[in-house]
Amino acid sequence: MLANYLIGLREGLEAGLIVGILVAYLGKTGRRDLLGRLWIGIGIAVAVSLGVGAALTWGPYAMTFQAQEILGGVLSLLAVAMVTWMIFWMGTHGRTLSSELRGQVDAAIERSSWAIVLLGALSVGREGVETALFVWANVAGGSDPVLGTLGAVAGIATAIVIAWGISKGLVRFNLGAFFTWTGLFLILVAAGVLAYGIGDLQEASVIPGWGTPAYSLTQVIPAGGWLDTILGGIFNFTPEPTWAQVIGWIAYVAITMALYLVMLRRRHTAAAAPPAQAAAAAG
Repeated sequence: MLANYLIGLREGLEAGLIVGILVAYLGKTGRRDLLGRLWIGIGIAVAVSLGVGAALTWGPYAMTFQAQEILGGVLSLLAVAMVTWMIFWMGTHGRTLSSELRGQVDAAIERSSWAIVLLGALSVGREGVETALFVWANVAGGSDPVLGTLGAVAGIATAIVIAWGISKGLVRFNLGAFFTWTGLFLILVAAGVLAYGIGDLQEASVIPGWGTPAYSLTQVIPAGGWLDTILGGIFNFTPEPTWAQVIGWIAYVAITMALYLVMLRRRHTAAAAPPAQAAAAAG
């Protein structure tokens, strides 16, 4: 539930910030007449996201077991790819998000006033589809479906309140630190989803090695115990992973975490460079 709460909180906050920027810019430029069309686009995005979630939840039941496992594995890998892209995209575009969105609004208005509907749908829909896919993959990996869904909904609701408070100047929120730390956490969550997806593909005989665990931690973390339940619900932990799952998990965390830390270091260096250069010039 915690993982899904943070996923809903992060994605919801991103979407809330985007909506806030779009609404504020239309008001500032005197185009409040387009707000209705923007909200139509946002409504479409919400409807599509809910539709994706419903299709993922109920769609596979008519399929054979092997087909379900293949679909689950592929969608889990897709969810990992999308959330990884989201983490790095926000890390590299967070500082310029407002200016980029304003430029997109200007371009949309120049083409057609109805283009703002498409802009709203795409800007918010991306976050919604990512949320639906990743929450589904995390729940399918072992989280309780009801608690997982409630966690995501609670996260989105919290994000809406925070985004509203920020827009009204009622909340001061260190967004940089929030996205940095949740990014680190989601890398570990995504690694668990990746391992689960590999397991699905092994069960479907797409990848060999199913049924042969690399090691067993059942003596330390008994299957079905409280610690197994917590770790499984948050990180898709399994006490008896296959070699493919272990290798996939380690490779993903090592590569993704290294690239993420390099990105954070470059961002910190870029942010600190102007004052340093100014001091050097003054000396």
